[in-house]
Amino acid sequence: MKHEFKEIEPKWQKKWEEAHVFHAENDYTKPKYYALVEFPYPSGQGLHVGHPRSYTALDIVARKRRMQGYNVLYPMGWDAFGLPTENFAIKNHIHPEIVTAQNVAHFKAQLKSLGLSFDWDREINTTDPGYYKWTQWIFLQLFKKGLAYKASMPVNWCTSCKCVLANEEVVEGVCERCGSEVIRKEKSQWMLAITKYANRLIDDLDDVDYIERVKIQQRNWIGRSEGTEVDFTATNGDKLTVYTTRCDTLFGVTYMVISPEHPYLAQWKDQLTNWDAVEDYRQEAARKSDFERGELNKEKTGVRLEGIEAVHPVTGKHIPIFVSDYVLMGYGTGIVMGVPGHDQRDWEFAKKFGLPIIEVVAGGDVTKEAFVAKDDSAVMVNSGFLNGMTVKEAIPAMKKYV
Repeated sequence: MKHEFKEIEPKWQKKWEEAHVFHAENDYTKPKYYALVEFPYPSGQGLHVGHPRSYTALDIVARKRRMQGYNVLYPMGWDAFGLPTENFAIKNHIHPEIVTAQNVAHFKAQLKSLGLSFDWDREINTTDPGYYKWTQWIFLQLFKKGLAYKASMPVNWCTSCKCVLANEEVVEGVCERCGSEVIRKEKSQWMLAITKYANRLIDDLDDVDYIERVKIQQRNWIGRSEGTEVDFTATNGDKLTVYTTRCDTLFGVTYMVISPEHPYLAQWKDQLTNWDAVEDYRQEAARKSDFERGELNKEKTGVRLEGIEAVHPVTGKHIPIFVSDYVLMGYGTGIVMGVPGHDQRDWEFAKKFGLPIIEVVAGGDVTKEAFVAKDDSAVMVNSGFLNGMTVKEAIPAMKKYV
């Protein structure tokens, strides 16, 4: 018997809607279950396969919970603000409010045709003043508490869409949506100081009912580390602050690397005798995404600054400074110290540019590859006053020194 889905499915979907089968009740006698999916951005193209893929998985869970007697809230909404809508509205001379309403209606019709068990009585839209007045209220509270601040940060900028893209939306240097060139651009924007809650975000993962691999992903994403800020000095007197988790390896620093976006470079323009080469490299880096720049296995590139060097805070020796795209301005201080004897990426960079490699923790073979000593009982060598100490002893000793 042929399944006449064009007749059967709309018939029963209409009955479900009329009977409010998927409506979350104000019934406090039932156990509660809240199923939440990411709200889609309602573009003119409509749904793509990624939407029903994730929505169907949780829809199965929501239906099962209803059958088990739970009072299920499974809502749907629209993350409807966006520059692509504004650009479309400008291009086609249609008010963005009208474009958004049309896109939402299209998305909603598609989702309903799939028969997903959303509670449409709980539908929200981020462009509704009744909704965003509360997001604005929340922002004001964050601002009053010093948790919202303005900063200039490098972003991925599509030269055609005229909007900021996530790293995932940049494919081989072009916009995934329109194929136009993407550049790195400094943009003043509002930031939220979520890093002030990093410890709590990690510690409270112990109290939530997530599968373990998700907790591991969250911990890795937050990336808590305990370390020390160390101040080097440039030969022109500017302070070069780096963050390191292994200050015990300070005697092994043979060079420094600065991010292409670091404001020092523009300030040093007239002091650098190879500024043209530095600027060319900065422009090249601006065409890469953070993902491309941060790949561990990519070829190491950079330009040595000519005219300014760094002064080692412990030995007093002058060491070279390079600009390289693997250092990101949004992470740490935008300046890193190179310890090629005990870091694989630093070792590869040093080999590429013929820089000294010094072993300062016994146990490695720096002629072959970097050796990272993780054993607290490993002994310090070639490290001045730290010689003979274990790593565990050397870290607090160097912290006290610097």
